[in-house]
Amino acid sequence: MQLAKIVPISTFFHRKISAASLVMVALTSAYLPNISAQEAFPNRPIKFVVPLAPGGATDTVTRIVAKQVSQILNNPVIVENRIGAGGLIAMESMTKAAPDGYTLFVGNLSTNALNQTVFEKKMKFKPEDELTGISILATIPHILVSSAKLEPKTFAETITYIKNNPQKVNHASPGTGSYSMIDMVTLEKAAGLNMTHIPYNGGVGQFLIPMISNDVQIAFINASSVIEMIRAGNLRALAVTTDKRLAELPNTPTMSEVGYPGIGTNAWQGLFAPKKTPPAVIAKIHAAVVEALKSEEVKEAFKKQLIIPVASNSPEDFNLFLKSEVARWANIVKSIQLQVD
Repeated sequence: MQLAKIVPISTFFHRKISAASLVMVALTSAYLPNISAQEAFPNRPIKFVVPLAPGGATDTVTRIVAKQVSQILNNPVIVENRIGAGGLIAMESMTKAAPDGYTLFVGNLSTNALNQTVFEKKMKFKPEDELTGISILATIPHILVSSAKLEPKTFAETITYIKNNPQKVNHASPGTGSYSMIDMVTLEKAAGLNMTHIPYNGGVGQFLIPMISNDVQIAFINASSVIEMIRAGNLRALAVTTDKRLAELPNTPTMSEVGYPGIGTNAWQGLFAPKKTPPAVIAKIHAAVVEALKSEEVKEAFKKQLIIPVASNSPEDFNLFLKSEVARWANIVKSIQLQVD
């Protein structure tokens, strides 16, 4: 009879450990490329996609922040403007972007909170389903501005003039359904006005020259885009949307002072990445943005444009804020019964 072969216990455990080691080596080898890819980020140019034309607030904020982030990460950051359809074209392009941190989106209140209610029938997706927030970048007060060529000079005179000239005064906005347009519609209803809306879907930068030439007469515009034209006398500041008067415009009353509290928006801009972007990459970009917004270079550049640097404490905080903004503006749109085909 053949006896069974007896394997010493030490040899048995040695074989088991060796097999386990091989498995661990295999698993580690498979995982290492992902770790290395995240640790190496970034190793090629990062693109900031702006959904509006050059010259507007979102573009200005993007270029100032991108320059500083590039220095912090020691990596090129390219700004690309993709204009059209109130930001929908750029937004849709982001749904096809790889979730690797190399294509980011600089959005604002309209593109990432308001549009999904206003353009619910047009949009094939909801921004919150496709993009994740990294951080707020800035907030900007708005100014009710008129062409310097328009006859009335004060807020009260302008309201009277519009009432006496129904449908003859054109108000401009960055597009139908934009918060600037909604603010003006709200003012129209509150003051009993009847104006003609002229939308410029490429953003504020497209209607500043028409306003200077008096082709359009009045608009709510972010302070960053118009402060220099106000200082030069090409545009006239009628009222500001802030709680207190701006130090740079001490003679311009607030909307509350002229009798219309709560009308007008102080807008925000923020940085977004495609959903499923690795958390480690999101964290690294967030850290770079926070550092950039604290830098003297950004603070000084923003101050000249009346832009207020604001960084989210974390991407999670920004995403919670976004949810509240979507709900808030959905209620506003419903209250004024705004419909966009």
